[in-house]
Amino acid sequence: MSRINTLFISIILIIGTQFKSFAQNHPSSFADLAEKLMPSVVNISTTTMVKTQTNPFPFQFPPGSPFEDMFKEFGTPQERPSAALGSGFIIDEKGIVVTNNHVIQDADGIIIRVGDKEIKAKVLGADPLSDIAVLQLETNEKFKPVKFGDSDKARIGDWVIAIGNPFGLGGTVTSGIISARNRSIGLTRYEDYIQTDASINQGNSGGPLFDMNGNVIGINTAILGRNGSIGIGFSIPSNSAKIVIDQLIEFGETKRGWLGVRIQDVTKEIAEVEKLDKPRGALVASVAENSPSAKAGVKAGDIILEFNGEKINQMKELPMIVARTEVGKRVEVKIWRDKKEIVKIVTLGRLETSEEFKVSEKTEGPKETEIKDLKVTVRQITKDDIKSRNLPNQTSGLVVTKIANDSPLISSVEVNSIILEAQKKKIRNVNDLNKIVEQVLNSSQKTILLVIYNSQNQRRYIGVKLD
Repeated sequence: MSRINTLFISIILIIGTQFKSFAQNHPSSFADLAEKLMPSVVNISTTTMVKTQTNPFPFQFPPGSPFEDMFKEFGTPQERPSAALGSGFIIDEKGIVVTNNHVIQDADGIIIRVGDKEIKAKVLGADPLSDIAVLQLETNEKFKPVKFGDSDKARIGDWVIAIGNPFGLGGTVTSGIISARNRSIGLTRYEDYIQTDASINQGNSGGPLFDMNGNVIGINTAILGRNGSIGIGFSIPSNSAKIVIDQLIEFGETKRGWLGVRIQDVTKEIAEVEKLDKPRGALVASVAENSPSAKAGVKAGDIILEFNGEKINQMKELPMIVARTEVGKRVEVKIWRDKKEIVKIVTLGRLETSEEFKVSEKTEGPKETEIKDLKVTVRQITKDDIKSRNLPNQTSGLVVTKIANDSPLISSVEVNSIILEAQKKKIRNVNDLNKIVEQVLNSSQKTILLVIYNSQNQRRYIGVKLD
């Protein structure tokens, strides 16, 4: 009995010791850290002149009314100032400030409050793609800067604090933990957000997210929820931000690598069709004409597995890796093609607007036919389709006009998409598609690989189970 009692006491002591150890890791106060960092965090206010039209009449015409445009001429155009608030932080004693691009975008004037001083600032450089801007305080004073930390070392569960200017309440400190990593929420082209439950609200944008060593590991950028913080905020990781910031300071603009491909996720179905061991990499949906990829022999349908020695596990990783790679560098790209791995050498270009494909108007056409096994209705593509949607002259395929709710394509294809290929064979008419669908249904795999233009004229690969 005494041995059992001794064991029981030992267990209690072990649990007590572990709990004590955990409690010691919990900060008893953030006061010293906040006091140290506060002088480096700034409040940003911007003014923008907005044009308005005065209405000389004591009534309004409904939208779309034939009188609406007529009486606009009688109004007097006026300009009024519109104000916005945000946050930022000093990274150089000479007064270089980092914030979000959306805080200062289109601003006619920028005033930065440092402590009890208000100082004018100018934009050194801004990047809408990453939502980062760098400002210069217009003064000869010296300031207390903060340092960037290594955001790659930040772990889920680590303590963090945010300092900023929510709702104009400057010097507001909130605390929390890192809730998640590598978040993508569809705000910018390059996303790898740190998620935190430290309270972030309107006006916190551009402010710093600090670790417990007082280093900046993130730039607070967005929240989930329209009415204020609900414990889900997002920050740009410092390691991603610093590359952009350094370029904006040196050049006044970014110089990103450009591959010249449009990519998509590799689904389970696509991996199965391509005999890839598991869904991984980035599937090349289309290759821009005369792009670095086109010149290197990269083709639509290739799966990029590795870029410049870095493995691509998810599609979203590739744009960020390419963007931070030096322009003009010769890069080894490992590709999965025809069920085997090959290597292409690509000389990176600089990101350009020419990589963007035009979005054109949706069109409809006559003579529709139902593909019963797919539960979709299609029609033959016409010359008018090709012209209005600015497609290559030799484009052939079928335009999707209807999709049944129980169609196997319902979650991956939309109306006005154009089916170009099935099982890597060109589709010229309805019979072509019907024959291939029948072959797939009679096979053991029962997975069909389609190549389409979606309604935005983006070339996409779709893998669909038909059983």
